[in-house]
Amino acid sequence: MNTENKDEEIFLADVTRHEMNIIRDDGVNRHIRFKRPGSYCMHFDLITWPGYLCYTGDMGTYVFQRLDDMFEFFRTDRRGQPLAINPSYWGEKLQAVDSGDGFKQYSHEKFCQLINELVEQHIKDDELTPDQARELKAEVESEVLGCEEYENAAHIAARDFEHEGFEFSDFWEHDLKDYSYRFMWCCRALAWGINKYDETKAVS
Repeated sequence: MNTENKDEEIFLADVTRHEMNIIRDDGVNRHIRFKRPGSYCMHFDLITWPGYLCYTGDMGTYVFQRLDDMFEFFRTDRRGQPLAINPSYWGEKLQAVDSGDGFKQYSHEKFCQLINELVEQHIKDDELTPDQARELKAEVESEVLGCEEYENAAHIAARDFEHEGFEFSDFWEHDLKDYSYRFMWCCRALAWGINKYDETKAVS
């Protein structure tokens, strides 16, 4: 199971007992609450007014701006798929971002992937022998990939590495950030919540 499918399963488990409470539903002025009975754990509200949508709850607060009816914006972008999300495009529409994990944060997984890609490119470009490649990879594993999992340590480990003339030059230019778990959860909550709202409106 890939990471995206696993995270989606975790999200669905988080909201499996959530119920929807329509607090306000006046055109594009809405206040919809989703929570499990008797608990505010993993609860969230979707609040809209002309041109804006505010998601707020246990996983933070995010405000988006794009269309007059922001429910329509998120519906259109999902192209009929109830839980399809587009964090890159949706993130471009953010007007206010939660002060916790925010929109993006350092990803050690992305750091390791980039390091390995640069090593493989060097091995190919410089036509290293199998022994030379193994020696380089072992040094990188020990001195770079084994660094502590926070951004400053990662940059320092890459900056200070040198092996037989090979260095990770200009490494500070690389973006080591990825979408935060909280923001991704929020995106799924938006898709899921709007779908539940639409199902209720269709029945009524």
